[in-house]
Amino acid sequence: MDLRIFTEPQQGASYDQQLAMAQRAEQLGFDAFFRSDHFLRMGDGDALPGPTDAWTTLAGLARETSRIRLGTLVSSATFRHPGILAVQVAQVDAMSGGRVELGLGTGWFAEEHAALGVPFPEKRFRMLEEQLEIVTGLWATPAGQTYSFDGRHYQLTDNLGLPKPVQPTVPIVVGGNGPRRTPRLAARFASEYNQSFPEKDEIAPQIARVRAACEEAGRNPDELTYSVAFVACVGSDETEVQRRADAIGREPAELREHGLAGSPAEVLDGLGALAEIGVTRVYLQCLDLTDLEHLDLIADTVMAKVG
Repeated sequence: MDLRIFTEPQQGASYDQQLAMAQRAEQLGFDAFFRSDHFLRMGDGDALPGPTDAWTTLAGLARETSRIRLGTLVSSATFRHPGILAVQVAQVDAMSGGRVELGLGTGWFAEEHAALGVPFPEKRFRMLEEQLEIVTGLWATPAGQTYSFDGRHYQLTDNLGLPKPVQPTVPIVVGGNGPRRTPRLAARFASEYNQSFPEKDEIAPQIARVRAACEEAGRNPDELTYSVAFVACVGSDETEVQRRADAIGREPAELREHGLAGSPAEVLDGLGALAEIGVTRVYLQCLDLTDLEHLDLIADTVMAKVG
C-alpha cells in the first residue's frame, strides 16, 4: 500500500514549513507529498502567515525535492481556467522531472470564494467535466496540430497544446462520493479515484460503483488506483496521541472513529481493513506542519510494516 502525506496549508503554514515537511517525507520514503488548493482558513484560530498558492508552492517544491511525487488534493475548478491550468501543470511536471499528479474537483467552500471575489456557481459539475476534457485534450494534441473546444463554460480556439508534460500521461485524481456522475467521470478521465474523509462503511460500496462505471465504459476497473484520505494522529503512547490531537483541535476518540489514529498497531489494523476492501493508496492528512517527528514515527512504526 502506498502511503502519502497530505497537508492543509491554508490553516496557517509558510512555504518553508511545507518545504520542510515535503523534504522530510521524501527522506523517509513516503510515496508523495500532496497539498490542498485553498486560500482561506477553515474554523477559528490564527490564520498567519496567510495562504499560499498550491501550484506556486508545488513549483518550488519541484526544484527542492528529487524523488517524491507532488500534487493537489484537489485543485478547484472554480479557481483555475483549464487552458492556463494545463500550462501550469505541464510546467511544474517539467520542473520536477515528471513527478506531478493533478487532483481536480468542483470546489465547495463558498466563504472562500466570497473572500477572494471568485464566482461560485451553484452548479459546477459540468465545469469540472469540461476542465478535465480540455486539460487532457490539450496534453494529447499532437505536435503541429491545434486543439479547439466549444463547451457550455469554456471555449478554446486553435490552441497548440503546448507545453507538454514530461510524463507521457500526467496521473489525474478524481474524487467525490456522488453515486452516479462522479464514478462515470472517474471511469472516463482518472488514473486514481479518491474518497476524502468518507464514512468508513461507505468506502467499499462507492468503489463498487466506480468499478461498475469502468465496466460500463469498456475500461478495465483494475486500471484505476483506489485511494482514501484520512486525518492521521499517531502516538507511541496515549499521552502522545492526546498531545497530537490537542495540537489540531480534535479528540482522540473522534479521530479513531473517523480517521487513522491511536497507536501504530491501531493504525496498522485500520490500514489492513482498508486493504481488504480494495484500497491501495492512503493519504495521511497531517494537519500540524511543525510536527516532523510525527512523520518519523509513522515511517518507523507504520510504513515500515505495510506491504
